[in-house]
Amino acid sequence: MRPSRFRLIATASCKAAAFALLFALAIPARASDDRAVKQRVPPVYPELAKRMKITGEVTVEATVDPEGKVTDVKAISGSKTLSPAAEDAVRKWRFVPGPDVSHVDVSVKFEMAQ
Repeated sequence: MRPSRFRLIATASCKAAAFALLFALAIPARASDDRAVKQRVPPVYPELAKRMKITGEVTVEATVDPEGKVTDVKAISGSKTLSPAAEDAVRKWRFVPGPDVSHVDVSVKFEMAQ
């Protein structure tokens, strides 16, 4: 039995929507020019924020040791619902090694697929 044309179109549309959502969640964050980012970890979009359709940008201040490891993270602006996810993601980032401890401001964007 062959699937109906409508079912094929609906399946393709669902796959396209899922891909668009994954792409939107993987929007790269930006760090200030103090230290270059070596490895980014995308944030996990909080389920509550998804259901409430909360989007926006969270600015996080990260303390980076000379080896490039993030040692401390603090959200300094943005949604309180999205802040923990941004902080958790930035804690896993790695920066290019530098001569000293750095304080880097990072912007993490949360957008939903249209």
